[in-house]
Amino acid sequence: MDVQEVLRFADEMVFAKTGEHFDDLQKAILLGVWEGQKYSQIAETSYCSEGHIRNIASKLWKRLSNVLDEEVTQSNLRSALERQQVFIVSSNFGNDFLHIGNVNVCTDTQASEIQKTRSPSTPTSDTSQPQTRLDLADAPHISLLCDSPDGDSFASRTSELATLEKSIVQEKCNLAAILGLSGIGKTALSLHLIQKIQHNFEYVIWRSLRHSPPLETTLKNLLEFLLNQPEIELPSSIPDRLSLLMEFLRKNRCLIILDDVQTILCSGQLAGNYRPECENYSILFRQIGETTHNSCLILNSWEPPREITALKGEKSPVRSLQLKGIGTAAAEIFRQKSLLNPETWENLINTYRGNPLWLKIVATTIQEIFRGRVAEFLKYDTLFLGEELAATLHPQINRLSELEKKLICRLSREANSVSIEQLLQDADLSPSELFNGLQSLGRRSLVEIEERENETLFSVCPVVRQYVLSNPVG
Repeated sequence: MDVQEVLRFADEMVFAKTGEHFDDLQKAILLGVWEGQKYSQIAETSYCSEGHIRNIASKLWKRLSNVLDEEVTQSNLRSALERQQVFIVSSNFGNDFLHIGNVNVCTDTQASEIQKTRSPSTPTSDTSQPQTRLDLADAPHISLLCDSPDGDSFASRTSELATLEKSIVQEKCNLAAILGLSGIGKTALSLHLIQKIQHNFEYVIWRSLRHSPPLETTLKNLLEFLLNQPEIELPSSIPDRLSLLMEFLRKNRCLIILDDVQTILCSGQLAGNYRPECENYSILFRQIGETTHNSCLILNSWEPPREITALKGEKSPVRSLQLKGIGTAAAEIFRQKSLLNPETWENLINTYRGNPLWLKIVATTIQEIFRGRVAEFLKYDTLFLGEELAATLHPQINRLSELEKKLICRLSREANSVSIEQLLQDADLSPSELFNGLQSLGRRSLVEIEERENETLFSVCPVVRQYVLSNPVG
């Protein structure tokens, strides 16, 4: 079994016996132990102390021991699971039994009958909720993400989670975009959202578009999972595949997450335009956003596809959420990195705009060079980027159109916010060009906007400004 099969099968096995799924930290421990990591290494990637990992692991081994009817430890996890020969026959999801090794574990209606004969203390699955088919094989493990909900740093995302849950579960929006710069936490937020709302859906599927697959490939991938027949003979044409998908979304409650959507969008143009070979994704997004059905598609992207900006609204079935930094909750990142001088942390968080990835990178630098002394680091006026942080910004700045590059260079020369009137005076742009450029930069989360005395002012954050000044893009 590969590691994803281990996580999936072990989770199904425990859920069938206890009615509870693994949480993210338990999954991180299973993943790490399966791959031969020490508790200290798992603690590092999960932003937890080694003692906390040991405590959770001890409880996890006891739970698995009860489920497998043999002692499970850190050292024998792999052999214990392999002996069980765990497998799930995917075509039997609708049946009354889940097959695990040589044991048939009853589910659904059979579970309600057995519950009558079990003692009150025996845990059982919650049969009031529909069984959900999950395919998260394409999703990154949540413990590897810098804005991990396992730590307190995710606490500031409570309002964003509540907003998404309300939009998707209560208001039943059909299409939602989670937008923001790389490292801001879009993927982590989506994974955490799945944990909260998955039982409202019959099917949950995650797919990454990082390699810019053609639409026909994505449709084939989705349909093979949703129809639960990998060898099915699918229609060859895109319209027929779209029709088949939309029919399924109308008849069933599905949650589909497409990650890295920016890779199907075009570089060198204003935000939201498609690469020529991916233009037909607009048909998929528009059909899901405009037609009536029972499902929801979530798009994670650096910038919104044009259908999002055209169709979104408070009363519309299309919504968007532009993520900002995690604020003072980012202090948890510093605690896990053992940084000193906590009275200076807020200054650091504000400078790096609460971006979890940026803060993790700079915290590592402070630990390695200044032995964790933030006050000493801040004595130097030059904002530090470093190659690692600059590398995260390069592909995003490199995507800009010539108009946007001209504007961001102009804005980066100013330490303070600039008005539209000032930009028109010395940027050599027409009002139409200026408005288009500012709007596109805003959709890419690359400009900051503030209101002051009935005037709109624009600026770029210190990190972006430093990058542009050090790496001229105009």
